[in-house]
Amino acid sequence: MRVVSLVPSVTETLLAWGLPVVACTRFCEQPDLDHVGGTKDPDLDAIVGLRPDVVVMDREENRRDDAEALMAAGVTVHVTHVVDVDGVAPMLADLARAVGFDLTTAPHLAAPIVPPADPASWATAAVLIWRRPWMCTAGATYGSALLRRLGVANVFEGADTTYPEVTLDELAARRPTFVVLPSEPYPFAPRHLAEITGAVPGAVPLLVDGRDLFWWGVRTPGAIERLGRIVRAAGRAPTS
Repeated sequence: MRVVSLVPSVTETLLAWGLPVVACTRFCEQPDLDHVGGTKDPDLDAIVGLRPDVVVMDREENRRDDAEALMAAGVTVHVTHVVDVDGVAPMLADLARAVGFDLTTAPHLAAPIVPPADPASWATAAVLIWRRPWMCTAGATYGSALLRRLGVANVFEGADTTYPEVTLDELAARRPTFVVLPSEPYPFAPRHLAEITGAVPGAVPLLVDGRDLFWWGVRTPGAIERLGRIVRAAGRAPTS
């Protein structure tokens, strides 16, 4: 089956399943594959020209207009959407059916059920995704759900929008245990640590791999393990 993936996490998953991905986006971190633009600006003519059996898109990552244009051109589009950890396994099952992959032949590549943390969160966090303006994630996001599995609650859980703009003063007023600085979509780096430390007293800034926080799929179990080690080392997580 000829598959074009416009979703970085899906590209990673399909390749882990051993499926031939004929093209992906430039954000998929697969230099050996053909690229057909970005997640928000795909080259639709190039995609149609590849005559794919299915193009995988995501409600969060990609634009509806592009999906409709591909379908109007006769291309089969499969759309994913995951906002919590519990949704990973069923979405992988749907994806496998869409691309003709038998998950029973590789059960270790399906995301297993990851036990939740104790319901009483031991820490809180703000997850920043952009700078100038500062933006963070709200509660109804995969990254927030993943942190909840580690017992870390999002201080902007009830925000009116999925990715609200905030000020550092607003962030400081929430008194988070951690300020999470992922490597994507904004490339937070060590040079940003002092800025957060000075603006949000008492919070521990955490640099994390943005793929672990936002890419769902076969990465999920390992991501939870890696992020868990980071927050436990930085805070006061329960050991049992």
